[in-house]
Amino acid sequence: MPAPVNEKLNTVFGAAARDARMRLGLTQADVAERVGIAMEVYSRMERGRMLPRAQNLRRLCDVLAVSADALLGVGPGPSPVASRAPRHEEESAELRRLMRTLRELDPARLKAVSRVVKAMVSVLPAPAASAPVVRKKAVAKKRKPAG
Repeated sequence: MPAPVNEKLNTVFGAAARDARMRLGLTQADVAERVGIAMEVYSRMERGRMLPRAQNLRRLCDVLAVSADALLGVGPGPSPVASRAPRHEEESAELRRLMRTLRELDPARLKAVSRVVKAMVSVLPAPAASAPVVRKKAVAKKRKPAG
């Protein structure tokens, strides 16, 4: 017996959302944060357990840089993810996790963390230059004759 229409739609939506997210190099938490939903809710969408509300579908399209047709599996063939770059393409996953943590801090704690980071950065050694290190050749010193 074929699966109900809703299950098929949920599965198609989840796979399309996951593919778009992966192409952009985002985590589920990144997408959920940008859309304004809980990460667990977005995770259920990707697993085909639920569909987004209309307002969240629109936000997902913006965040994932893909059309609603592509996410819903309608229209002629799958639509590729739009070519526009994500807003935070240059950020690593670690930096995005850190930013999420910092956003949760109250202003006093954020200021304290900022001071600690500035102090730590000021004492860290400078990063190694990308140019190759040129080593000086050892020069043998001439010994003075005794006498």
